[in-house]
Amino acid sequence: MSARKLTAGLAACAFLLAAAGCGGSAPSGAAGTAAGRDEGPLKIGALHPVSGANAVDGQQMRRGAAMAVEAINAAGGIKSLGGRKVELATGDTQGKAEVGQSEAQRLISEGAVGLVGTYQSAVSTNVAVVAERNEVPFVMDVTATDAIFSNGYRYSFRVQPGSAAISEAAARYLKQVSQEAGKPVAKVAFLHEQTDFGSGAAEAFTEAAEKLGIEVGPNISYDALTVSDLTAQVTQVKASGANVLAVAGYYRDSLLAAKAINAVKPDLDAVWGVSNGAFDQPKFVAEAGDIGERYFSTNYHFDAQSQETAELRAEYRRRYGDPMRTGAVLSYDAVQVIAQGVERAGSTDMQEVREGIASSRVRPMTVGAGPIAFAPNGDNRNALPILMQIQEGRVKQVYPPDKAEAKPNYSVTWRQ
Repeated sequence: MSARKLTAGLAACAFLLAAAGCGGSAPSGAAGTAAGRDEGPLKIGALHPVSGANAVDGQQMRRGAAMAVEAINAAGGIKSLGGRKVELATGDTQGKAEVGQSEAQRLISEGAVGLVGTYQSAVSTNVAVVAERNEVPFVMDVTATDAIFSNGYRYSFRVQPGSAAISEAAARYLKQVSQEAGKPVAKVAFLHEQTDFGSGAAEAFTEAAEKLGIEVGPNISYDALTVSDLTAQVTQVKASGANVLAVAGYYRDSLLAAKAINAVKPDLDAVWGVSNGAFDQPKFVAEAGDIGERYFSTNYHFDAQSQETAELRAEYRRRYGDPMRTGAVLSYDAVQVIAQGVERAGSTDMQEVREGIASSRVRPMTVGAGPIAFAPNGDNRNALPILMQIQEGRVKQVYPPDKAEAKPNYSVTWRQ
């Protein structure tokens, strides 16, 4: 399949999409046509960390957003606005909340009709405030924290399942899979990075697990930006008597955790990622090698059963030489959402675009229980957490059964 045909096909399968604008940075521009919003290409702002510790993920997500814009334009642009083309306006958050906030304001001031981002919950929290103040839609591709969605914001939306949904599914899947394997989980130690992302995952998992009769403890936190070794923390896990270790972290620190687990070899039945930024990544499989074999991860995931998603990921790999991570697929989905909001609105009026997004139904490239469709608080009501496992050097969907590529293998290699 040629790149041109693939691009057009991806756009068609994603419905009629499009997006963005040009306008002011205050609510006065939200209800109408702020300066320049109805002139030139429609702008969608993409905010990701393309420098700093999470630059690899951020660059992937920017590319995914750009591929969505390309597909929209190849399919004819925004048809309800006479085929206007879409342009991606980008900002580098550097992984810092205050930088993300200022970059969001800049993109809005330059006319973005909507924003996607940001990969990190702390950054998205600040960006959501800016988006709400300016009445510009912010569609989060990767943001785990649920706190944003308890504030009554009207302009915040999220494609991925939230921290509570993932953590509750992680606890439920753990009980079911361990029982089916004849090794019912008794006690879980939780290792997590210390910001809202990791702490929120640990708190939600603990609450859900304890309702299922699973003991959780110790709860061990660390600073993901500064940590260089997690051997002491994993030694604490070994001494605790836990038979499962749950881990919520970003990529670099989760790889450190895997190295520490390999060195310490605690008496575990499973290593269980919860919203983990590494254990379901092809890069982790390559860099961790045998030490990551059979690690589990409950998270969002690209739809491994979708031909359209397979074609998108194949095109990404052809262009960039790397496997397309799920974060990049979510960015693709998020741009589609904003584009459809503009398409439905037939206008760059921010309130009308917001209503268009709120009523949108977009078929995702990620796993879901149906089309992307938003609850009143802005959450995707059809987002679906998936349990994955590294098996024979490949990340596979293993639970629930109707989404599984393989059966879960509930054992760790170092106990064989």
